[in-house]
Amino acid sequence: MFDQISDRFNSLLRDLRGLGKITDKNIQDTSREIRRILLEADVNINVTRDFVKRVKERSIGTKVIKSVKPGEQFIKIIHDELVNLFGDQNSELDFSNQNCTVILLAGLQGSGKTTTCAKLAKRILNQGKSVLLVAADIYRPGAIKQLNVLAQKIDVPVFDSDTSDPVKICADAVEEAKESNIDCVILDTAGRMHVDGEMMLEIQQISESVSPSETLFIADGMTGQDAVNSAKAFNEALEITGIILTKMDGDARGGAAVSITSVINKPVKFIGVSEKINGLDIFDAKRMADRILGLGDVVGIVEKAEKIINESEAKIMQEKILKNQFNLEDFKDQLFQIQKMGNINEIMNMIPGIPGKMKNKVNMDERQIIWTEAIINSMTEKERKNPQIINGSRRSRIASGSGRSVQEVNQLLKQFIEMQKMMKKFGKMKTPELGVGSFFG
Repeated sequence: MFDQISDRFNSLLRDLRGLGKITDKNIQDTSREIRRILLEADVNINVTRDFVKRVKERSIGTKVIKSVKPGEQFIKIIHDELVNLFGDQNSELDFSNQNCTVILLAGLQGSGKTTTCAKLAKRILNQGKSVLLVAADIYRPGAIKQLNVLAQKIDVPVFDSDTSDPVKICADAVEEAKESNIDCVILDTAGRMHVDGEMMLEIQQISESVSPSETLFIADGMTGQDAVNSAKAFNEALEITGIILTKMDGDARGGAAVSITSVINKPVKFIGVSEKINGLDIFDAKRMADRILGLGDVVGIVEKAEKIINESEAKIMQEKILKNQFNLEDFKDQLFQIQKMGNINEIMNMIPGIPGKMKNKVNMDERQIIWTEAIINSMTEKERKNPQIINGSRRSRIASGSGRSVQEVNQLLKQFIEMQKMMKKFGKMKTPELGVGSFFG
């Protein structure tokens, strides 16, 4: 996510940190480079022009603070303007309607609305609210079945109907939700081109019939300026309240995400960061600016860890490390926790201070966790607790049972021994989670 913009900004910031003073010349040079970075990342040209103008205006005549290097002040100006560009607005969903909150999802075909429905429902369920999903896409073959399959994974009911009128389906669903005291209804509408007058009229009628608390535009982060143009058209027709950017875990240049808020003056509320059902994160302008400028997202890492790490289990793990009792059984448990945190490479990108080039070199294969787990599962309980007993014949048996090579088994055991030594040192620092990260790094 934002790899191209981030790498280019990191290079620019390295040069800025060496500045002895802020001059007209380096302001011009920096502004020119920022313009190039944003345009190459497919940021809207008008948004780029306004951004560069604001950076220049704030930089010219900047009073240099003695305790802060001039280059760092320049970086802060860029950071602050990035936050403004993303829209430093409230991203919370509007649940002020005490009776029943209705959320209408709209967007182009293939933007990821149906998957996002389930992801959004999962987030709302985690807040202790009940949810009803509505299958209002009667045009795409398999859309209703897809929604039902996703809903089963999170144990949420789906409202569908034999009628072929999406407006009636949505109205009936909201009425049923109110009668059943369901807290929130999410409408999965059909994807439509903004140039299709008949389909745009239909979604306007849906909106008028249910009076949604939130109308969220689902924008495919891979589509660049097309997402911006369609967002403008949908906003004119529907009065969008917020945006969800999908597929931001891909190799998109990020131009749409940078542009879309400024163009329609509506906040990005969530971003899709993986295909998993929990792969929907709240959008935070400051944290996103931090990540683009290579400052990391420590808060994001902590939030992910808090969701999966049990405090009592963490204390037990810490005791094991202090007593040098950490074994392969414990390591397998930590692998499971890492898998629940999400994409390993995405987590790497959230760690501050790691250059973009180094992150690209790591680019760990997600399957490595599965392979490692298979090797450990092929060991007996005694072997997992006492890996030093694993001799040549045992290694051959483990390799055969896991479908991996003896060389991989040897490598795992060697790295685990090194990790044990490292974790013994880290144990005194009360950071047991560092061991697994070091193993894969």
